Parts: sequence; structure tokens; C-alpha cells
Amino acid sequence: MSRVCELTGKGPMSGNTISHAHNKSRRRFLPNLNEVTLISDVLGQSFKLRVTAAALRSVDHRGGLDAYLAKARDEELSAAALKIKKDIAKAQAAA
Repeated sequence: MSRVCELTGKGPMSGNTISHAHNKSRRRFLPNLNEVTLISDVLGQSFKLRVTAAALRSVDHRGGLDAYLAKARDEELSAAALKIKKDIAKAQAAA
């Protein structure tokens, strides 16, 4: 499994660890990923996703998974999240 958020596309970054003596050595900054279960109100179904803590706050702020995916750009979403987004759009169009 890659260390990439399924909703925002945020992945590892690289930088320097700087010691007290100001020696620099390379390091990786990993995203704060959590395995969460998010519920779609339109589909009435739950989905397990690997999401960063920041994305989880954004989902809560926008009012749930359905509202978040409606505004999310397709390039940022993983294949699983993109499928969920399209299923939600189909269900809303049918209703």
C-alpha cells in the first residue's frame, strides 16, 4: 500500500533533518494517514479509505463524504474514491 491519501492525493515529501550543529541529512515527511470508514448518505453504504487527518476534517467541514466528493477534483482522488464519486452522481441523477 502506498502512503498516499485517497481523497486529497497528499503523499510523502522529502526534506532535511537539521541537527543542533546544523548538520543536514535527508529525511521523509510522511502524511498522517488513518484507515477510516466513511458513510455515503445517498448510497446508504460505508466505505473504508486511507485518509489524512486534514482530509477527514475537510470531509466533516463540508458535511459528509457525498458533499466532499462532489466538490473534489478528479485528479486528486484515488481510483476507489473516483468510483464512489461516480456512483453517487448516478444515484443523485436517478433520484
